[in-house]
Amino acid sequence: MGKFNIIDLFAGCGGLMEGFLQTGKYNDVASVEWLKPQVNTLINRLETKWGVEDAKDRVLHFDLQRDVELFKGWYNDDKYGSSKGLDHFVELAGKVDIIIGGPPCQAYSVAGRIRDEHNMKNDYRNYLFECYLKVVERYQPTLFVFENVPGMLSSMPDGTPITKLIKEGFNSIGYEIVDNINKHALINVSDYGVPQNRKRVILVGINKKCNINIQKILKYFYEVILPEKQSKRKVTLEEAIGDLPPCNPIINEDAKLQKRISHQTPVCDISWHKPRYHNARDMKIFHMLAEDLQSGKCEFTDSKKLSELYEKEIGSKSPIHRYHVLRPDKPSTTIIAHLYKDGLRYIHYDPTQARSITVREAARVQSFDDDFNFIGSQGHAYQMIGNAVPPLFAKKLAEAIDELMDIVNKGARIVKEG
Repeated sequence: MGKFNIIDLFAGCGGLMEGFLQTGKYNDVASVEWLKPQVNTLINRLETKWGVEDAKDRVLHFDLQRDVELFKGWYNDDKYGSSKGLDHFVELAGKVDIIIGGPPCQAYSVAGRIRDEHNMKNDYRNYLFECYLKVVERYQPTLFVFENVPGMLSSMPDGTPITKLIKEGFNSIGYEIVDNINKHALINVSDYGVPQNRKRVILVGINKKCNINIQKILKYFYEVILPEKQSKRKVTLEEAIGDLPPCNPIINEDAKLQKRISHQTPVCDISWHKPRYHNARDMKIFHMLAEDLQSGKCEFTDSKKLSELYEKEIGSKSPIHRYHVLRPDKPSTTIIAHLYKDGLRYIHYDPTQARSITVREAARVQSFDDDFNFIGSQGHAYQMIGNAVPPLFAKKLAEAIDELMDIVNKGARIVKEG
């Protein structure tokens, strides 16, 4: 059987696409992403790893909210240049079997709602799933894969649960998702070998035109097919990053230069294994907290104590505790895009290094291969990694989707022939 044709929406740097391509069972028709560093990174990966010669054309740098141009093409746009549009690439492929992707999650995340004075109710990103709907409706794939954060399960921007709006939206264009989203669709990627506790909602929708018992098949997917891809044990942080060379600090004693602290990084042929700059105050705190954990004293493992420490050292209060040392003997805590702003919640467990994790360490926690290169600044790289779907989980999900497609296609054929 040939490969399934897929379109990736809100593609980011390509974590989800990466996993699907690793299976060898899927053909990349097109991807859509509006942030330039992510676009450049995805293009580079498709060209250098997957041999996609026309990746610069297939990765559409565009805003999905401009759907007419997205489908038909746009020309000489000041920000987005020109493209023949999605219709062109779908026509070349012949059809679309699967659409994958997930709208930006900031408006659904609990952390985002805590930080926003209006609880994110006025954020336009609450309704970006409607852009996803329009693409699915236009190309009528057999199924879709919609990924997002657990916060969407409790998000109610206009008083109506966002899950209800999403379910009704997909139903209105002829697709079913599983009835009990909370029970079936919440997945922890650490169960699939990713060295990170990262829960995500994975919604799989099936086209009603298949004329099969969709709910029965979806429950079988979530209860049998996908769980069969789980790993036998959890992978720890130390297993993921422990073999990388240490980055030991060099502190310049010149008072005028104390604001910038550099690090000594041994010769390393692995890209992006270079820590960000930290000031002397933060390095002192990082060392203290990591040593406290390593020694077994654990005086600062309590969130209240960490909040008090933050207030004492920084001089201001915070609604959430800012510091966290990653535990070497457990999967990492969830890597989020906020990492690009600071690394206070991603402190390396080795007190002698007194730093937050490097881009490459963050990438490994997200299960990106070491040959995956991020195009852009250090901040861009952290942001891309934090927003990505872990490729290892994406691969196992893609393998499960391949099995699901086989069941759906066989079931639809039997119904049709019967």
